[in-house]
Amino acid sequence: MSDLTRTVITGGAGFIGSHLCDHFVGLGHEVICIDNLLTGSRDNVAHLESNDRFRFVLHDVTRFIEVPGPVDNVLHFASPASPADFERLPIQIMKVGALGTHNALGLAKAKKARFLLASTSEVYGDPEVNPQPESYLGRVNPIGIRGVYDEAKRFAEAITMAYRRVHAVETRIVRIFNTYGERMQLDDGRALPNFISQALRGDPITIYGDGLQTRSFGYVSDLVRGLDLLLNSEVWEPVNIGNPNEVTLLDVVKEVLELTESESELTFLPLPPGDPKVRRPDISRARDLLGWSPTVGRAEGFKRTIEDFSRRLESQGA
Repeated sequence: MSDLTRTVITGGAGFIGSHLCDHFVGLGHEVICIDNLLTGSRDNVAHLESNDRFRFVLHDVTRFIEVPGPVDNVLHFASPASPADFERLPIQIMKVGALGTHNALGLAKAKKARFLLASTSEVYGDPEVNPQPESYLGRVNPIGIRGVYDEAKRFAEAITMAYRRVHAVETRIVRIFNTYGERMQLDDGRALPNFISQALRGDPITIYGDGLQTRSFGYVSDLVRGLDLLLNSEVWEPVNIGNPNEVTLLDVVKEVLELTESESELTFLPLPPGDPKVRRPDISRARDLLGWSPTVGRAEGFKRTIEDFSRRLESQGA
């Protein structure tokens, strides 16, 4: 039997999932990447496919997951996550949050593997508390457009805790705040990739509402480091991972325009229903229990992301 640590990553061809594949292959794990490519891309992991420790499996995790041999870790990152997907793929989001999480937990239970759930700051909804600590129970509209994602993740957390209590599965839950970096979809629908793509193309930059709503942007390498620390800790309660440096979307636009040297004009459109006015993590738990805090500032992270977007847009002839 191999002594290699075997790690299964659902949604492994997605933005965050592909960076996790890189990370764990780099650590010497055998990585099984499972993705149905609904929103992920095989291009995100193409550089890994010649590596003997990496295997891509085309599969929809809302159906039974079978992985031959031992498994040490199951990281469940499968789900569309863009606000554009909330209207485009609402049923798929609910199914992967419910059936997909159930199947991923079933794999972890069968293999006696450690399970890490990718939850989200969206479980806090449109919060009345800022910053949001893990103890805050949220303010979510279950029948709103965003409810499909919010409630799918809240259900995923609940069933993860049920498997912990009933089946003694070793579980970890991360609540991921706004994360950005290389390999985000060019037309993702989230604020930052929209701003960057529009600025690089010279298109008008779309701002919903007055642009004074706030977000906290964390770079993907900081997130991956936090996920590794959480996976290998004994912390089973949910942990926020994000950058607590809060900024208005108008300020983000100004930073993107400056870095891209774009002359794009601004276009203001009505705020989508349920769009949160504030979003900022309280990272006390991550700092105290994991020794984690972000290290990559927006200027550096934005620069790397813009370079990646620019390369890909040029390759498309955009």
